[in-house]
Amino acid sequence: MAYYCWKCGNEQIFEVKVGVKVGRKDECPHCGADLHVCKNCALYDPSLHNQCREPEAAFIRDREAANFCMHFDFKNRDAPMQQDDSVAKAKAKLDALFKNLK
Repeated sequence: MAYYCWKCGNEQIFEVKVGVKVGRKDECPHCGADLHVCKNCALYDPSLHNQCREPEAAFIRDREAANFCMHFDFKNRDAPMQQDDSVAKAKAKLDALFKNLK
């Protein structure tokens, strides 16, 4: 099993004895992002109303900030996630479009 940061996509190395334990204050050593966040959880599902598959989970406003959720289960993947640069590409196209209008 491999565990990756939700923000930078770098693999996280844990000394695993029995299960992966991620504390609320644990950070990615590569980018400094919080690790105990909804976006790193196996239960995170942005298509659901509460964005969580656990019906008893409390609502978390900021999905990218460390939280106290007791249902947190670090998502494991076989491969690192691909960075989504579609927003950056769209902004670059808009900047280029409006730059020509000046």
